[in-house]
Amino acid sequence: MSAETIPSYLLLFDGVCNLCNASVNFVIRHDVRQRFYFASLQSDFARGTLSLKAPSIKDMRTVVYIEKGKVYTESTAILRMIRKLRFPLNLLYAFIIIPRFIRDPFYRYIAKNRYIWFGKKEACMIPSPELQHRFL
Repeated sequence: MSAETIPSYLLLFDGVCNLCNASVNFVIRHDVRQRFYFASLQSDFARGTLSLKAPSIKDMRTVVYIEKGKVYTESTAILRMIRKLRFPLNLLYAFIIIPRFIRDPFYRYIAKNRYIWFGKKEACMIPSPELQHRFL
């Protein structure tokens, strides 16, 4: 895998997490420009991408967002991604002014409890044929 094969807007998510899958579906519905590509953290593509772009990321309890080659995790990943969605959702990016040391503990608390609160699937979701080209 090379840097050229990584899309400009890539979201790596927990493919068995119901909350994560709902979040991906939300992004798909609100990504009117169809910029985002997706891969489950369990996929070979995601593992290869992380080993190339962010080898220090070992904790799979975080969403990983890669925007034009730069890697973001936790609350910053969510906010950077939201910034690319349509109005008025992109206004939520204003929360970036809250320092990470305040934002990220909330993110981690939700991430830690996501299976308990929202459940999980036995396998990663399978995208519809219309969306298959956006999943790597």
